[in-house]
Amino acid sequence: MTIELRHLRYVVAASRCGSFRRAAVSLGIEQSAISRRIRDLEDELGASLFNRHSSGVILTHAGKKFVRHARQALSEVSCAAADVGPIGRGEEGAVRIGIFSSLASGFLAQMLRSYSDRYGDVRIDIAEGSPSDHISAVRQHKLDVAFVTGAPSLSDCDAAQFWTERVFVVLPDAHPLAERKSIRWEDLHAETFILSEGDPGPEIHDFLIKHLADLGIHPSIERHRVGRDNLMQIVSFGRGITLTSESTVATQFPGVVYRRLEGETLPFCAVWSPNNDNPAWRRMLSLARLTARRNGICDGKRLTTTPTRAASMESSAHGAHSALSRSRDPSP
Repeated sequence: MTIELRHLRYVVAASRCGSFRRAAVSLGIEQSAISRRIRDLEDELGASLFNRHSSGVILTHAGKKFVRHARQALSEVSCAAADVGPIGRGEEGAVRIGIFSSLASGFLAQMLRSYSDRYGDVRIDIAEGSPSDHISAVRQHKLDVAFVTGAPSLSDCDAAQFWTERVFVVLPDAHPLAERKSIRWEDLHAETFILSEGDPGPEIHDFLIKHLADLGIHPSIERHRVGRDNLMQIVSFGRGITLTSESTVATQFPGVVYRRLEGETLPFCAVWSPNNDNPAWRRMLSLARLTARRNGICDGKRLTTTPTRAASMESSAHGAHSALSRSRDPSP
């Protein structure tokens, strides 16, 4: 037996109005459509729902029972639509985000704050990790988006650049270079760099080798089995210096200062699956694009990068770029 929602609506409307004509007017359809569909329904059920007479219609005993259930069914469908509607409009649900950068300040913090203000009922799940792991999770639809550095070339994912960040040198506050407002690569030839053995240490190592090798300098590098907080403490002891990105400098550590590294800028972009139809994520993507345009960054389905020294590095150094963006490293 095939009973459509319109059958239920027609029967309920006719019982309420007491006439097929008045029910048709209330629903904005032809009277013949109502009378025909109700007759088809009665044939399917094997029982008359209405007694017809010259002035209208009256429910039969079977019709009264049917209408009671029909109203309940329509009510349930209405409640289901009310529950699902906000999710379909991106007003509820969840967005799963992979990051390798700080939320302390900058574009990402600004965008997420605006999104939370607009869509407070949407849950935002944030996971820290390496860009390669995040992109793999995006492909598997375990994450809606990964925010990474550089310009990844991915045939099966969409990507758009949304912001850039400057690179900063982290120095002990008593270091001679701390008196300067900015630092050049040439100023770092005699420095010892301290890195974590876990992420993002290896990527920063490659980044340093790439740039200092161009100057004929072989940097002195020490590795420690620590995360970001303890790495900053080691810098404050005067044991060496390290590098970080602009979004992380809002987090202050006693005994260290941040100084801009001249000529170094990192592009940041979002990577997502073109098959991801999560409405909440699509809302966030629209907001990210709007925020980027307001900040003077051009974005689109095809990645557009700002012509910077970092962006022009060879693809083999892409992993090094991503190292500078992470604000907290949970690796031992």
